[in-house]
Amino acid sequence: MLMLVGWDDRVEKYRPVSLDDVVSHKDITSTIEKFIEAGRLPHLLLYGPPGTGKTSTVLALARRLYGPAYRKHILELNASDDRGIDVVREQIKNFAMTKVLFSKGFKLVILDEADMMTQAAQSALRRVIEQHTKNVRFCILCNYVNKITPAIQSRCTRFRFSPLPEKEIQVKVDEVVQKEGVNLTDDGRDAILKLSRGDMRRALNVLQACHAAYDIVDETAVYNCTGNPHPRDIERVVQSMMADEFGTAYSLITSLKIEKGLALQDLIAGAYEFLDTVELPKQSRIYLLDHLGSTEHRLSLGGSEKMQLTALLGAFKVAVELSQRKI
Repeated sequence: MLMLVGWDDRVEKYRPVSLDDVVSHKDITSTIEKFIEAGRLPHLLLYGPPGTGKTSTVLALARRLYGPAYRKHILELNASDDRGIDVVREQIKNFAMTKVLFSKGFKLVILDEADMMTQAAQSALRRVIEQHTKNVRFCILCNYVNKITPAIQSRCTRFRFSPLPEKEIQVKVDEVVQKEGVNLTDDGRDAILKLSRGDMRRALNVLQACHAAYDIVDETAVYNCTGNPHPRDIERVVQSMMADEFGTAYSLITSLKIEKGLALQDLIAGAYEFLDTVELPKQSRIYLLDHLGSTEHRLSLGGSEKMQLTALLGAFKVAVELSQRKI
């Protein structure tokens, strides 16, 4: 997502300041608050999809511990940092070995996207955690907890951050719209919420990009700005594949891909969601979903879009025949 000149980055501007400000996950923030009050903060492992509040929670924790000058007491390594063993041996270890002279008695090391660390780096990190627990608390953030070694997992208190409910994302989006003076329509807001898929960061980034490109942010603006296929286009594609002749449907989809700059994978993802709204016999639905998944898999392996589109059209024709049979 492009950064927009002359306009603050909304993700950072509206990032929660305190643990109470963190959207959703109140059970997690209240537990962390109890750890702080008891003076027994453990190492933390926060995992879940992007944009669900992991980084915001840890930074709010740091502010709660150290106040406005919290940056002096934390070492934050993000996605742009090298995750090899040298980082653990040098940056993290040197930071951990330095004793602190303030009341809390320990500093924070924040490792974002830790699931990208090599196995060797994670092994070295485990030893650093063991040796420097007195001086440092580690906050390990990742998307996939299964990529974190069991040895590190066992030394941390784990919290899972699930995708945010649309209602809670809507509250924040409405707040930003009001404060920034964005002309957002109802269908535009619904489109942003749908495309966010529980990711607050994505929702605000889309809102920011659309506001920079369009005076009125409506549904069409959102889909044009993000490059996702418009629901009306998906409906046209699915209906054509089910009702039109093979050649007609193929020509429609090919021209739509060229005109809108869409990839077949985008259309497959949209068709998968749209099929939930279509009445189909059980066997036809199962057949179609299986072929949608197979086609997407073959595309991910480098399969030809033309060949896969032809196969997908054939699958839709077979599904229609299955639905017309008397069982």
